[in-house]
Amino acid sequence: MNSSKDQFLQLVRHRVKFPLFLLTKLPAAYFSGVRVTQIEEDKAVVTVPYKWFSQNPFKSTYFACLAMAAELSTGVLAMMHTYKSNPTISMLVIGLEAAYFKKATGITTFTCGQGLDINQTIEDALASGEGRTIKIKSTGKNEDGELVAEFFITWSFKAKKSLA
Repeated sequence: MNSSKDQFLQLVRHRVKFPLFLLTKLPAAYFSGVRVTQIEEDKAVVTVPYKWFSQNPFKSTYFACLAMAAELSTGVLAMMHTYKSNPTISMLVIGLEAAYFKKATGITTFTCGQGLDINQTIEDALASGEGRTIKIKSTGKNEDGELVAEFFITWSFKAKKSLA
């Protein structure tokens, strides 16, 4: 792995820096309790608890909080693979599909194992000079390992033109 990815992994794993990033850039995720619990080059794991700030009137985790956790499990991988890239890469969510299977009444853990696919899409965008998209899966399970929700998030990546 290259040094910029190592640097990014250190930032995400830092006890203060990444929570501060969430607080300042994604405050809804921070206050809902969304947290990155594991990140590697190919995989990210993100949790969201059922608590007062993330609840809905049906005594389960609000669907939008589940979506934030699912999106972060894919987005943190995309951020890692674009961190300090030259040229810089723009990234944008352009699609979201979700299926819910069970009430989320405790900690829901979202896992995305497509980090290498994301990296390849970014490399293709850089090589071609054209935008590229990828549909990424994030699976949410409860503490008993039961499927709670499945998300498919479509990301777009494009190299920004330099002004030089």
